[in-house]
Amino acid sequence: MARHGKRYLAAAQLIDRSKRYGIAEAVQLLLSAPQAKFDETVELHLKLSVDPSHQDQQVRGTVVLPHGSGKSVRVIAFATGDAAQAAREAGADVVGAEDLVKRIQGGWLGFDAAVASPDVMRLIAPLGRVLGPRGLMPNAKAGTITEDVGRGVRELKAGKVEYRIDRLANVHVAVGKVSMGAGKLAANAGVLIDAIMRAKPEKAKGQFVRGLAVTTTMGPSVRLDIGAAQREAATLAA
Repeated sequence: MARHGKRYLAAAQLIDRSKRYGIAEAVQLLLSAPQAKFDETVELHLKLSVDPSHQDQQVRGTVVLPHGSGKSVRVIAFATGDAAQAAREAGADVVGAEDLVKRIQGGWLGFDAAVASPDVMRLIAPLGRVLGPRGLMPNAKAGTITEDVGRGVRELKAGKVEYRIDRLANVHVAVGKVSMGAGKLAANAGVLIDAIMRAKPEKAKGQFVRGLAVTTTMGPSVRLDIGAAQREAATLAA
């Protein structure tokens, strides 16, 4: 059995395990608990009623959090010509093509996200083995392979996050940092929940979301009332 420290146990005592909370109430409860000595990440966790082994029941997409992710995102862009210039103007930390590929092949991984224009994908294909397992490989479904490289960079810098189910039909996404405050975190969580609700596959039957909770990096989770959270999310996302 896992053993928890005094701070965790004190936070857990504030949570009524028999109750299911709304988004704003749950976030406020997390922030009212004793905090760690670092700026913890606030995470959203969902259990979905789909079968990840079926291609027509995949759940994956992106959403731009209205208040950002709470952290500085280092974005690189694989592009040439006008696309490269657009990436620089949008704030990309590093822009390049063959030179950038060689730098990464040499072991450099000093970035959090990557964007690429379609015409250079043939150059970066060999990086799949390195970037793929780390979730850093540009991907059309995530919107990181795009003709509008500048826009792709700006969205990532502004707090664009990707959500996707794992092999157990769970979704885990960070919605911000504790220091952002309850209002911004609740708004981010609401927008994300609304986006995932709208991403329900046509083949998914019955109740789409079976479990929903928010938590901090080092804290206990707070379970949400699914119906209430869905209604609140639609309002927050409006």
